[in-house]
Amino acid sequence: MDLSVFVFIHSVGLPIAAAFAGGYFVFLTLKFILAGATSSVKSIADIVQNLDKRIEVMNTQLQKIDVKVTHSLGLEPDYYRIARSKIDDQRRD
Repeated sequence: MDLSVFVFIHSVGLPIAAAFAGGYFVFLTLKFILAGATSSVKSIADIVQNLDKRIEVMNTQLQKIDVKVTHSLGLEPDYYRIARSKIDDQRRD
């Protein structure tokens, strides 16, 4: 049997040793809970990033459709809005 635990209890006292043991169990419980929460947050962050990419692609496609419709109707497209938008249309889904 490991006697170092009993030496520690004898040197600091039983209430202090019990407080250390209780604090350790609280630490383990919080570590377990936070590990689960961290993995959930990471998966939600990945989902949000993928949705953001899809929105950028959708905006680009909508802009292309707008240019084609204005051209087919004989109207002048809004070149300032086209210049302000992002042209990067690379999907990484």
